[in-house]
Amino acid sequence: MLVECLFSPSPRHIIRVQLNLPVGSAVRDALRLMQTLPAFEDHSDLLASYLDNLGRGQTHQGIWGRKVSLTQPLKEGDRLEIYRPLLVDPKLARKQRFKRQGKGRTGLFARKRMGAVAGY
Repeated sequence: MLVECLFSPSPRHIIRVQLNLPVGSAVRDALRLMQTLPAFEDHSDLLASYLDNLGRGQTHQGIWGRKVSLTQPLKEGDRLEIYRPLLVDPKLARKQRFKRQGKGRTGLFARKRMGAVAGY
């Protein structure tokens, strides 16, 4: 059965491979097979550290955007996605981005109450 696997070692960089797995394979089997592929040679250390964390429950993977466990059986046409850990809290990143860009001149940020924090 054919399964598509996606892995993003860094932002805006995606590695996409097709795996031919036996029927009844689980997510864990696909991850082990991915480690041996030439497409992952440059990122073998990243993938190896991910696979080392498999037993500790610190890894996250999904099928078509939904989180699944390592024992989840795969079906023909599934898209297995390997998720990287977040480096920055999304709320904090948004606040920092807002500080860099400054307040806008239109819309929500056009009129500011006296003493209010910018953007709120």
